[in-house]
Amino acid sequence: MSLKGKTLFITGSSRGIGQAIAVAFGKAGCNIVLNASKSKEDLSAIEEQLKQANIPVLALLGDVSDYETCEKMFQTINETFGNVDILINNAGVSHIGLFTDMSPKQWQRLMAVNLNSVFNCTHLAVPPMVRKKAGAIINISSMWGEVGASCEAVYSASKGAINSFTKAMAKELGPSSIRVNAIACGVIETQMNAGLDDEERFALTTEIPLMRFGTTEEVANLALFLADENATYLTGQVITLDGGMN
Repeated sequence: MSLKGKTLFITGSSRGIGQAIAVAFGKAGCNIVLNASKSKEDLSAIEEQLKQANIPVLALLGDVSDYETCEKMFQTINETFGNVDILINNAGVSHIGLFTDMSPKQWQRLMAVNLNSVFNCTHLAVPPMVRKKAGAIINISSMWGEVGASCEAVYSASKGAINSFTKAMAKELGPSSIRVNAIACGVIETQMNAGLDDEERFALTTEIPLMRFGTTEEVANLALFLADENATYLTGQVITLDGGMN
């Protein structure tokens, strides 16, 4: 792979998909910048794991839905490793329930974390990439952003917006040789799905042609491919990783 020595910034990387991606890119030779908004202990644990593997790592605690916080984080990254070569926008939250039962505060917070964080980090990462005429941005989305999910209307809307943003930015940044893609995840074995009971898990599994949940490592492997220089002609794509569910 061609990732050795490059700097990866991945938001929401203290656990789940983000953690798996951080580990995979670290093993591929990247400098890793971790991020979490609140889970300091989890963030410290993955930071220590990477340090034990002699992987250059920087852990930043901060809310990426806030632009000023992102500015400070990017300044720290630049001082430590230089500019971000690969940005993976992974931070996200979900909400299950009828839309009419949600409060404006709830949907504004969900959109801020899921969508504004993507705007913030992309806005700060892109200028140095344009100057270098190189870079890769990968947005972690969801299959629900493509087909919609009952009782997850705002979550679906946030991921649909990410998909459209991905395609638009790919066109905007293509002339600067910056590639932008998204991974629309299906049902992945993460803490977000840990609350499902056996009946719910069985019902979901029967809807998936491969008859199982996906793994965080499978998402990480696809992200590795999208970031690598072997994928230099691949941009503006929303790649669905859902075991054939949709």
